[in-house]
Amino acid sequence: MKQLEVQIMGQNYMLGCPENSEIRLLEAVDTVDSAMCKIRDAGKVKARDRIAVLAALNLAYQLLEPVPTPPEPVQQTPETLANATDGASDASGAQLQSLLQKLDAALASQNLSS
Repeated sequence: MKQLEVQIMGQNYMLGCPENSEIRLLEAVDTVDSAMCKIRDAGKVKARDRIAVLAALNLAYQLLEPVPTPPEPVQQTPETLANATDGASDASGAQLQSLLQKLDAALASQNLSS
């Protein structure tokens, strides 16, 4: 295991680091250092151990926040596309329907000749 010397809120620490994880560990150190310095700079808490506990609680809270799930993708079929005019004129819907019919005919004739 590799050893990395890092600095958090002005104090040096020697940390063990698994191989090929240096960048990830340094990002974690930067996150903790930033969280602790923010609390220290707010000026209300002076003791390093209390700052560390508050920073840990803030980071844990952020990690435990529910992640919003993206909406389910809508399956688009030629029929739903032809029926979805969403502000488009009826002429546009008719044009789309006509194009879909031509496409279906072309694909059908392609299948017959193969």
